[in-house]
Parts: sequence; C-alpha cells; structure tokens
Amino acid sequence: MRTARFTLDPAFTVGTVDPRLFGSFVEHLGRCVYTGVFEPGHPTADADGIRGDVLDLVRELGVTAVRYPGGNFVSGYRWEDSVGPVEERPRRLDLAWRSTETNRFGLSEYLSFLRKIGPQAEPMMALNLGTRGVAEALQLQEYANHPGGTALSDLRAEHGDKDPFGIRLWCLGNEMDGPWQTGHKTAAEYGRTAAETARAMRQIDPGVQLVACGSSGRSMPTFAEWEATVLQETYDLVDYISLHAYYEPLDGDVDSFLASAVDMETFIEDVVATCDHVGARLKSRKKINLSFDEWNVWYMSRTEEQVSALDWPEAPRLLEDNYSVMDAVVLGSLLIALLRHADRVTVACLAQLVNVIAPIMTEPGGPAWRQTTFFPFAQASRYGRGEVLDVRVDSPTYGTKRYGEADLLHATAVRGEDGTVTLFAVNRSRTGPLPLDVALNGLGLTSVVEHSVLADDDPDARNTLAEPERVAPHAAEGTTLDGGRLSAVLEPLSWNVIRLA
Repeated sequence: MRTARFTLDPAFTVGTVDPRLFGSFVEHLGRCVYTGVFEPGHPTADADGIRGDVLDLVRELGVTAVRYPGGNFVSGYRWEDSVGPVEERPRRLDLAWRSTETNRFGLSEYLSFLRKIGPQAEPMMALNLGTRGVAEALQLQEYANHPGGTALSDLRAEHGDKDPFGIRLWCLGNEMDGPWQTGHKTAAEYGRTAAETARAMRQIDPGVQLVACGSSGRSMPTFAEWEATVLQETYDLVDYISLHAYYEPLDGDVDSFLASAVDMETFIEDVVATCDHVGARLKSRKKINLSFDEWNVWYMSRTEEQVSALDWPEAPRLLEDNYSVMDAVVLGSLLIALLRHADRVTVACLAQLVNVIAPIMTEPGGPAWRQTTFFPFAQASRYGRGEVLDVRVDSPTYGTKRYGEADLLHATAVRGEDGTVTLFAVNRSRTGPLPLDVALNGLGLTSVVEHSVLADDDPDARNTLAEPERVAPHAAEGTTLDGGRLSAVLEPLSWNVIRLA
C-alpha cells in the first residue's frame, strides 16, 4: 500500500475551533427525554428526575451547546405548555412523531439539566415558526430572558425561576424547506417571517445570536436557491444559517458510506459560497457563519415505517439505531470534516444526545452505556480545541459510486494553546492498513503522547445492553516521531487520535 502523506506547519491554519462545534441536540422524540435524560424514580435520578448515570456520560462526552426542543417537534411546540406546575401542564398530540407529549419535562427542566452538566453546556433554543410566529417568539424571549417587572418575566419568577435564563442562541424555526414540516413554507414566505422575527427579537435584545433555517439537506430540490432567497431577506439580521445532513449505506453501498464526509465538505463549501455571493450582492462586509445543527449517521430508511405505525403513545422506542464500528469511523470522519471548516462552521449539534440516533443509550430502570459513536465525539471534544492546521493529504484513493475517487486517508490536526498537536485521522480502507508519514515543520514537537485507535476485526461489532463494553478504543503500537517526521500505520477501517507534544 502506498504511504499517505501530509505536512503540518503553524504558518498555515484554517481557524480557531469554536467550543460550540461540539454541541448536541435534545428533542421530544422517542426516548431522548423520557427514560433518557429524564426518568423520575430511576435508581440514579436526582430530586428533579434527571438520571445521574446519563449526566456522568454527557459530561464525559464533552457536549457544549444543546439544541432544544426540536427538530420537527418544534413546529407544533407551544412553549407555554412546558412551564409552570407540572401537574397543570396539558397533554398534546405531537404531529411530527405521532406521539403524545406530556410536557412533564419542559423549559425550566431543560435549563436545569444544562446547569447540571456544567458551565460549558449552553442553551440553543429553537422557535416555532411553523404553526406560530413573531408574537409567540417574543413572548418566549420575554419569559426566558427579561429580568423582571413584566407579566411574562414575573410569571417565570412565580414558576420558581427568579433569575432569567439568559438564552443567547436561538434557531428561527426548523427545516422550514421540508414538506414534512408542520407549517412548511416557501423560501420567500419563510425569509419574511424569519426577518420579522429577528428584527423584533433584536428590539428586545440587540445581542441575541440568531440562526436562519438553511436547507434540510444538500439533496433538496430547492438547495442553494433556498439559502439565497432566505439570506436576501435576513442577511443583516442573522448570524448563522443552518445545515442538516444524515448518512447511511444506501442500497448496501458501503464504499460511498465510508466517504460520506466528501458530501459533507461539499455541502459546507457550497453554502459558504452561497452566503458570500449574497453578501457580495448586498455589498456587505459581514460574513454569515454556519450552524451545522443536525448531523449524524442515521438509518433513516427505517424511520417512516416506524412512525406511521404509531397510535399516539408516550415516549415510544423510535430511531434507536445501534451503531457499529463502521458507523463510528464514519462519524469520526464527519467530525474531521467539521474541524476542517472551523473558520465558518462555528456551531454544530450531533443529533441526538440520548437513545435517539445517539451516542448514549439507556434502559428504563436500568443502565446507561456508550455506543461506538461515543468515543470519536468525546475524543474530538476533549482534544480538538485550539487552532486547526491546514492539512492537504497526498493519499491513495478508492472508487465510490456516489463520490467518484475518494482518499483513503481523511485527516485534520488541531494545535492547542499549550503547543501540543492532535491529529485526527480515518483510514477508509476495509481491506488493509494505511502507512502514514507526516512532516512537522516549526512545531517543536518531540514525542508521541498517545496513539488511540477505534477499530475491530469485526466492523459490525457494537455495544449493546448485553455487551456494553464490547467496543472501545485501544492503543496502537509502532507510532514514532523522529527528526520532525511522524510515522504510523493506521489499521483498516479505523478512527485514530494521535497526540504529539
């Protein structure tokens, strides 16, 4: 096998990683909230019903911004149903997932959950611009953020939350380009609604940070035209535009699935180009950043049948994909794609956090455990903080049906404030190891601290309730740093974290 190569030099960088790149997502969907995050009566639950075993894993995972309460759920969301005494909250039909929402877990509980995670966990609140609009958005903003002395801020205090929630980051709806969305709109209709909502919210607080809905996928027939139309209305009023992408091996095409990050990077670059085109047309110096606020491996082809069979249950088992080693390697590659574009992707949310296409699984009344996908995210969040170095790989390639020739090596590197460098690398080859040679210029690195690998002789190996620790990262052997050159061998179908000091 030909050796894959690249060079690292501190003079050539991409940008600084925003901590929000390691966000996640809690939606009222399936068991993400109920028996996931929240299960009163569970042996580890605290007085507020939050599962302690899940909290421990969420902290270990290293999530930052947590988007809530949806997702498709938000387009039927009535925020006032989710506040006040729990026993007085109404039960509602959730059209998005054909379920019954009890509202036992609501706005205050969400903010309390974030405080329990720690100061790094920031609220990212989605607004219902599907069945509701400007007035309701302003009411929620006043209830959540105004210090006091008005009807809604005083109501918050009456409900037990004297201090304002301080929510800075808001999503102006969710996937409004999608015909499946309750209250679906054309780009022109949504652009006007988003602009009016943003303008009004800034009258209350000029410092709010707002995310406009972009396309819910690069394959949407309105992609790029949607972004251009929406930004024409909102460019000076918003800070971000959203991207959503999910990947699975369609029709058994594993080779293309392993190269999913090729599509993700193209998606990012296309949206950046569209944003900058609109900015140029408006003669604006402002740059719109990207919020990749839904991304993951999701076996979506199974979902429609699951949902259509439901008859309005509470917290059904939905979208509970059990991830393999191969899935984890692809997820790691998607993380690399996000890091490689850290100059413009400054918010990202892994969808979702618990049970629903999630890195953490739970059993009601039972244990919580790490899926295979837990490990790449946790390692990237822990070690991927700092300045992203520009990585241009010279790699052997392989053929894919969807993306043509793709590199076997997918990689990036992040330099921390202390001068240490962490390489994140994926070998997409299913059949053989990949030799790696990295030239290190002007970085002052002298030692390999660690080379961690997630791989397995069985690429279908998974962590389950019966075997929760079947898969975990292991140490690689033979990785050396000598004379400014790093040499390593990447195992077949592997996610690699190489830390240098």
